[in-house]
Amino acid sequence: MPPLTAERASSLHHAITSATDPATEPGADPGAEVLRLTNVTKSFPGVRALDEVCFDLRRGEVHAVCGENGAGKSTLMKIISGQYQPDGGTIRYKGADTRFANSLEAERAGIAIIHQELNLIPHLSVAENIYLAREPKRGWFVDRAALRRNAQACLDRLGVDIRPDASVKSLSVAQCQMVEIAKALSLNAEILIMDEPTSSLTESETALLFQVIHELKREGVGIVYISHRLDEMAAIVDRVTVLRDGRYVSTHDFAATTVDEIVAHMVGRSLEEKFPERTSTPTADVLLSASGLTRKGVFHDVGFELRRGEILGFAGLMGAGRTEVARAIFGADPLDAGTIRLGERAITVRSPRDAIDHGIAYLSEDRKSHGLAVKMSVVQNLTLASMDSVSNRFGFIDFAAEAKAAKTYIDLLSIRTPSPHQIAKLLSGGNQQKIVIGKWLFRQSRILFFDEPTRGIDVGAKFAIYQLLDRLAAQGIGVVLISSELPEILGLTDRVAVFHEGRITAVLNTRDASQEEIMHYASGHSRPHASGAATP
Repeated sequence: MPPLTAERASSLHHAITSATDPATEPGADPGAEVLRLTNVTKSFPGVRALDEVCFDLRRGEVHAVCGENGAGKSTLMKIISGQYQPDGGTIRYKGADTRFANSLEAERAGIAIIHQELNLIPHLSVAENIYLAREPKRGWFVDRAALRRNAQACLDRLGVDIRPDASVKSLSVAQCQMVEIAKALSLNAEILIMDEPTSSLTESETALLFQVIHELKREGVGIVYISHRLDEMAAIVDRVTVLRDGRYVSTHDFAATTVDEIVAHMVGRSLEEKFPERTSTPTADVLLSASGLTRKGVFHDVGFELRRGEILGFAGLMGAGRTEVARAIFGADPLDAGTIRLGERAITVRSPRDAIDHGIAYLSEDRKSHGLAVKMSVVQNLTLASMDSVSNRFGFIDFAAEAKAAKTYIDLLSIRTPSPHQIAKLLSGGNQQKIVIGKWLFRQSRILFFDEPTRGIDVGAKFAIYQLLDRLAAQGIGVVLISSELPEILGLTDRVAVFHEGRITAVLNTRDASQEEIMHYASGHSRPHASGAATP
């Protein structure tokens, strides 16, 4: 497969989005039903996750399932894939009533799922993860050559530059997401469930994934697609089913509805705007500046300024160095050279503890591994970074103060939980993300790095987080927004620093910039200062 370039990704994306009705593609048979769920119910302690939900899937179609966090989407998918057993209702697969005892049984029957939360084993290689428990054998031993060859074929199908022998722990979140997708493709499934597959992918990587989806549809694979990125669905989706609060709301042909109508069904109201009107105005006062930041083999000579009241965007393709620079400033990764200043004062950051003491916070793109204590309660997670604020003078936790602080941020962020003492891992991905955000807001940091803060969060909750970022900036807090969604960058930030291969290639005034201009610099091209361009 040809190497991935911005030009090729752009042409692929254009070809996909300008395609005719996908349901008419060769091999697609809209009349052939492969799966039907009728009146499916599922309850957990304190929560009725699904209440008599109905859903059907045809061969060769992409059927989207939409809803806010907590609507029941992921629970429904886990029932289809055998991870959960329904409390009631029927599942009919290929014409027969079916119950899968576990996910392995569902896989053997031809149902594969790509989870929103990554399920890879870090110390194993990419190839070993793709074919885990299904390794090709030569006699009693694993056929390593065949393993690498088969894994490479799956990766080539996605057009990604990832070595089969690479250790998963060395990969970025976006690369791990692509490995998860490759793993699902390796199963040659009749039903493929994609739960937020593009949540950490760039636009070019998403275009390549959509090409694969179209190929799978032509082969007659039925695809269940869950995503909060409603605008991208027009390129691939045939039908859409909406869930709200664990109940079935409606099913529509995607071509016969609009994103606004889908949102109205999801939240029970219309959302007039995707981004709030900005109320904050940056000042000339520089809160944080960096110069000459270098980490060998990762990024080189990075410098930027963050002003009081500003939302500064970090944009770039996967592996460009955005997250790596933020982690280094936060002290999570070491720097080989460079200077970090708070105002005029140079500071030394050797660890996250140092950064936190200096008022710098970092919200990781991988909330499960680096942002959340999944076995602790909502209350404990919200106060984890500020224990001194909820402890008495003897060092013991003041449970009343802890509960009061937690309630403030549960209400502020609309965290859906049956109790403040609910274990965090039992909540939806979007609510887990809100908990991590609340943790750093309670810490009252002066500099906030938000790395993909709306990844896996529904459209209604996104708007609330956008408003929150604006309010933080209006209070004089410096906000850095790292996002792979260019509309999000353009809709929220004052300026955007564009990264390419570990360097900042341009700093643009957002009001004068466009997606095309950002992609131009993100692809490594340089030109005389265009509209809004500034020197890095």
